[in-house]
Amino acid sequence: MRKDLDDVIQGWPYDPEPGEVLAREVRARDGRRVLQIRIELGVLQLEVVGRPDGNRPHGSTTYLEYLRYHAANRSQSADGKGPAWTMSQHHCVEADREFVQFYHRRMAWLSLRRYEKAVQDSDHTLALMDFVRKHGGDDEYIASHEQFRGLVQFHRAQAQAAMSLERRRPEEAVDALREGVEKLTQHQRLWWEDHDPSESPNPSLIEQLRLNEQEIRKNFAVEKTLREQLDEAVAREDYEQAARLRDQIRAQAKARR
Repeated sequence: MRKDLDDVIQGWPYDPEPGEVLAREVRARDGRRVLQIRIELGVLQLEVVGRPDGNRPHGSTTYLEYLRYHAANRSQSADGKGPAWTMSQHHCVEADREFVQFYHRRMAWLSLRRYEKAVQDSDHTLALMDFVRKHGGDDEYIASHEQFRGLVQFHRAQAQAAMSLERRRPEEAVDALREGVEKLTQHQRLWWEDHDPSESPNPSLIEQLRLNEQEIRKNFAVEKTLREQLDEAVAREDYEQAARLRDQIRAQAKARR
């Protein structure tokens, strides 16, 4: 059996446009679907379910799942007053391994316009960042991840909006972009104001989301979404109108299930 990658590489040249990720979803010999990403020196192959490398760390679906279990069992002493549990150096190394794997898969899903999958992997990365922020212990290690939180939130907002447009829900797309701007703005305020703001990518990402929102409003004649109307009703303390709008939002969400 041949073990080289010559056939794959020669049949799939590495010629990306600037910023382009060359990805495809193929069927493996055993019938399962896998993702492949073409890189300059070969091909990365990722699983589409669970961990991208297909491993189950300590029997868990992901390393984040294992860390949560580990922290829940060791965070406190028997009297419940012990110090907060922090990640060891080994935990940090393994968490970084998972960060990198989910980054590659998220970028592949975005390239393939598999937006629901991109949202799911973004959510996993953000949850892992939340865990690191709470249990990382070392400020430098926490900072090495927090600086990228805005980029993940940006990818998630774009994927959520694109998925909504595919489902012909432009108002939902606008709400997704507005939520993304809100989260990026909050991250800018809470994180980058205490660090070097010149290194923050958030302002340009926020501007891009706002441009996307304006384009959708123009192309689909979206004026004010129900959520925007709700925010305005709450701001002017019109609680009866707010209650009616909440009912409409719930009914709309129920109808889309």
